Parts: sequence; structure tokens; C-alpha cells
Amino acid sequence: MTYPLPVRTLLEKIAPARLGRDFRHLLASSWTSNVGDGIALAAGPLLVASLTDSAALVALAALLPRLPWLVFGLWAGAMADRWDRRRLVMWSNALRAVVVAVLVAAITTGWVDITVVLVALLLMGVAEVFADSAAQTLLPMLVARRDLGLGNARLQAGFLTANQLAGPPIGAALFAVGSAWPFAVQLVCGVLAVVQISRLQLPPVERDELPTHVRRDIADGLRWLWRNPPVRTLALVIFTFNLTWAAPWAVLVLYSTDHLGMGPVGYGLLTTAAGVGGLVATVLYGRLERRYSLALLMKVSLTLEVLFHLGLALTTTGWVAMALMFVFGLYGFVWGTVSKTVRQRAVPTELQGRVGSVYMVGVFGGIVVGNALGGLLAELWGVTAPFWFAFAGAGLTLALVWRQLDHIAHAEAD
Repeated sequence: MTYPLPVRTLLEKIAPARLGRDFRHLLASSWTSNVGDGIALAAGPLLVASLTDSAALVALAALLPRLPWLVFGLWAGAMADRWDRRRLVMWSNALRAVVVAVLVAAITTGWVDITVVLVALLLMGVAEVFADSAAQTLLPMLVARRDLGLGNARLQAGFLTANQLAGPPIGAALFAVGSAWPFAVQLVCGVLAVVQISRLQLPPVERDELPTHVRRDIADGLRWLWRNPPVRTLALVIFTFNLTWAAPWAVLVLYSTDHLGMGPVGYGLLTTAAGVGGLVATVLYGRLERRYSLALLMKVSLTLEVLFHLGLALTTTGWVAMALMFVFGLYGFVWGTVSKTVRQRAVPTELQGRVGSVYMVGVFGGIVVGNALGGLLAELWGVTAPFWFAFAGAGLTLALVWRQLDHIAHAEAD
């Protein structure tokens, strides 16, 4: 495929030539897919809200896309290590596109109801588990070890700009024009993403010659992770920090409207400030990685996470909270990029799917538990209680793993 000159120039700036042509296809696929997912991020809840007034069903719609990670995550990781990873990404995204196409047809013909939407969300969530489990193994197969940080930063930037910032307002605007339009655009983005992935050429992966059971593959992956102290500790850190982060995030809207008195617009400004901070980090990351060690970046990011929760627990001023959210966006992007890079460097290619899926299960498991704890703590002791819990929990975790972070950052694949 020959890109138009403006697109080609942009890709050359985003993806330097040393990262290779295949990385550019991966990057284009990721960014395109994130545009579609970001559009659905706003359009999905709007569609649900237009079909039901039930708070329970609205909450269920938010839970269903995450639930498959807890049910199928480990199995999907094993499949990514057993099958052709490129094809698994393609077929999973193709299945998701079929579901979206059916949803568009249902909306257009007037046959849509809340049951149809909930089933569609669940099926798309299942497909996403398999697509993402395989997709996260592709970067270490395409770029040199020294370029993993840069590659992850570029992929993360796409998620931030397309999925979190640009996609939702576009989705809301399209929904205002017609409820089927945002999902039709998501369908087009999904098809284009599959086309880009189909152009990848991956090196062969060494696999066992004798057939094995999926349960044994999963057990082998868990066993390897548990016997590798740096990777094991990093997995526990990611689970814990997602739990402590999700507790206050569950009540952030109440915190901004009731505690800070910022109103609904203020809540939007808080999340936007975090997104802007992340954008700034995308520009700075390359220089940070060249100048500072990964261990130092990890320590600074986790320290700022602890102080971030403390700052939100103490402040009663909206502009201070916005500044803190901007800083959160900065270090959150750096931490996400560094932690993924460290893991990919430490895990053998043939185990990337299984070990990566354990991390994703930990991420979503931590979020689910943290959301539940946040609501309970706020109900019992007030809206700032989850922030104090996050400060204490994150601080204790950091103190326990501080000395191990140097070892984690320099772990190598066996």
C-alpha cells in the first residue's frame, strides 16, 4: 500500500525508519482501531441511555466489555502463543466488525433494544480479549529490544489521542446526527485496521512440536511468571496500583461535583487535564528514556502516584485538582510505557501471550475490585475516603517494592 504524501510524512515522523515498515502497519492499525473504539466509548453509553432508564442495566453495559477479560483472559493468552498471532488479531477484529455490522443493521431497521445492545457489547468484549492478547505480542517481534520503549510510546500515544481524546467527542457528535452513524464509522475503522494487520510479516515463533492442552499451556505461563521474581513482582505492583487507582476513580464524578463544587463541566475538565498531560508526555518520552534509566522513571512515576492521591485527598480547590490531573496524565503515560517495555524485554517471545494476559487480567481485576471498594468506602466515610485509601495502599506497596525496582527494570528474557 502506498500512502499519500502527507500521511507518509506524518508516519515517518511518528515511526522512524529504523522501526521498520511492519511497525508502521501495526501503528496504523492500532491508531485506526482506537479511533473506532473511542467513538464507541461515547456512543455506546448514549445508545444504552436512550433505550433504558434502569441504572442497573446502564451499569451492566459498562461492566460487560470488561467481564470477558476475567473469564477468557488466560485462555486467550494461551491461544496467542499457540496460533498464528497475526491471524488471531485479524479474525478476532473481523468478528467484532461483524457484531458491529449487525448492531448497525438493528439500529437502522428499528429492531434494536437493550437486550440486543447488551449481547453486542458482550460479544465485542470477548473478541477484544483475543485481539488484544495477540496484538500485544506483536511489537517485540517487529522491533529491536532497544526500540521497545519508543514503539510502546507511539502505540500508547495512539490510544490516548484517538481513543481517549478525539474519539469520544466525535462519537457524541455522530450520535446526535443519527444513532447508527457512530457504529457505522467504528465498523469502517475496524475493517481498515484488519487490512493493515494483514500486511504484517512476522518472524516465526518457536513452539512445542508435540500438541499440548490449553490448561497445560496456561499453567506453564503462570509457572514461568511465578518463578521469575522481577516479572512476578511487576505483575503484583500493576494489580495493586490499579486497585488503588480505581477506588477513587469510581467516585471521581461525585468528588468533582460535590467535594470540589465544579459541576458536570468541571468533571469533564478533570479528565481532559489528564489527557493533555498524557499528550505532553508523548512528546517528552523519547528524551526521558534517553536521559534517565528505566528504574528511575519507574520510581518517580510510582512516587508521583502516591503523592497524587494525597493531593486529591487534601485539596478543596478545582484548579489544584486540575493541575494534579495534568501531572497524573504525564507520569501515567510514562509508567504505562515503561512497565510494558520492561515486561516485553523480560518475557521470552513464545510466552508473550500467556504472561501478557496475566497482566491484563490483573489490570481489569484490580479495576473491578477497586471500583467496588471505592463505592463502599465513599458510602461509609465520605467521598474523600477512597483517596486516603489509595494514598495509604499505594504508599505501602511502593515501600515494599522500592529496592526491587532496579532489578525489575533490568530483567532480561531467559
